[in-house]
Amino acid sequence: MTATDRTHPDTIDWNRYWTDADDEARESATPSAHHMRELLADFVAAKSVPDTVADVGCGPGVVTFDLADRFPETTVVGYDAAEPILTENRTRAREEGIENVRFEQAVLPEFAPDTEFDLVVCYGTLCYVPESARALQALYDAVAPGGHLVLGYMNSLAAAHHRRLQAADPDELDHEFDPDAHRERFGLVMREESTLSYRQIHDAVGTWPRSFWEVTEKPEQRWAWRHVPSVWIPK
Repeated sequence: MTATDRTHPDTIDWNRYWTDADDEARESATPSAHHMRELLADFVAAKSVPDTVADVGCGPGVVTFDLADRFPETTVVGYDAAEPILTENRTRAREEGIENVRFEQAVLPEFAPDTEFDLVVCYGTLCYVPESARALQALYDAVAPGGHLVLGYMNSLAAAHHRRLQAADPDELDHEFDPDAHRERFGLVMREESTLSYRQIHDAVGTWPRSFWEVTEKPEQRWAWRHVPSVWIPK
């Protein structure tokens, strides 16, 4: 089975995406750069520094490398479906001499690492997975007892937003918009095949998710938290 065969046919081909992505495309596909790095730092400060972290759907490793840099005694593993970006990340880690990070392939909803992690992070990824509840269960199974799953997911508000965007006249929008690319990337969200809610998360893992605003201050600037909530789930 090739890396291309292992991407899901109902959503974007991440192997092709990361091979061709320019700077703007990379930023678009790495929301964790803006929404998760500082949240995780505050979360770890409130809970304790983990010995092991899994960053699932790591892309170019924004969170993965940030955690490895902040916590040099922590082993951080970045997982992604796309081999091109994993190869790029491995090259960066080798060239920069980052010894506490490694990268492995995993394609949600399947996720069965050979170890458990104190912290599992999955942000901006489940929206591309048609069986998001099953993926959520697999992610939670990979959390060690006493550890945490940190999750960013799209909800029904996000689905409605993307449907409105898809139906809009591109000439009336204040930014460049490609309806075909948008449909390819967010079709699962618009059909609500990959959205989640607090109740669905609870039903999948048996524990209620908890808001990040319990452990850090809500930022003043506009965030995606209404459409893409950030939560943590204890185990």
